[in-house]
Amino acid sequence: MAKAVLAGESVVDALASVPRLLRHPVWRAADPTRGQGQGVLLIPGFGFGDRSLQVAATWLAARGYRPAGARIGINIGCTSVLVERIIRRLEAHAESTGRSVILLGQSRGGWLGRLVAVERPDLVRALVTLGSPMLDPLGAHPKVVRVARLLAKLSSLGMPGLLTADCLAGRCYETNMKSLAEPLPPGMPAVAFYSRSDRIAPWKLCQDPSAECVEIQCSHTRMGFEPEFYTAVEPKLAEWATDSVPRLELKAS
Repeated sequence: MAKAVLAGESVVDALASVPRLLRHPVWRAADPTRGQGQGVLLIPGFGFGDRSLQVAATWLAARGYRPAGARIGINIGCTSVLVERIIRRLEAHAESTGRSVILLGQSRGGWLGRLVAVERPDLVRALVTLGSPMLDPLGAHPKVVRVARLLAKLSSLGMPGLLTADCLAGRCYETNMKSLAEPLPPGMPAVAFYSRSDRIAPWKLCQDPSAECVEIQCSHTRMGFEPEFYTAVEPKLAEWATDSVPRLELKAS
């Protein structure tokens, strides 16, 4: 998601909701053994870095999970390049935890995570997405798409590390859209959170046909701070951590 402020989608408003989360029982009642050391890789949204999911990381760590950031900067690079970087980070986290990893991504981070899950299902225990328009990433709010096109233009002028025109309409786009349309591997659980109040990612585009789709009531930018999200995802995470097979033998990438 871009940092452009849309009505009801400002980062300031999202951060203002944090105190409500901190007072909620879903935050305060923490069992440090529940996560059993299960690894979770957090993938931020478009225009944001790992710190945007620090609240989620703190909540996970307090419950015995092992969260890690994707380390992809502020998520404005070429889709294919970012998928490769996330896979390398996933491999490292799976090796350090000794088991497959849960992917949790917000907005663009969610559909990048889905691409990774299709590419390396041997490393992915489950997938969680928050407001991720995976049915059509270019169907996001026009202001967000305009930012993406501006980045592609800057890339064509020689600025490195940005989305390229190929990511929006070329081979990179076609390859990744084909992968997004594929069903998730058999037996891989997934939960796609969406909100009808989302002004950035239209809720219908966030309904992954391979996932359990769960509606929550909040803005796009507030999803990672919303008690309703944590209440819904907590039992899923615990189930996946319990069923996860340790001592993972990694395949060569």
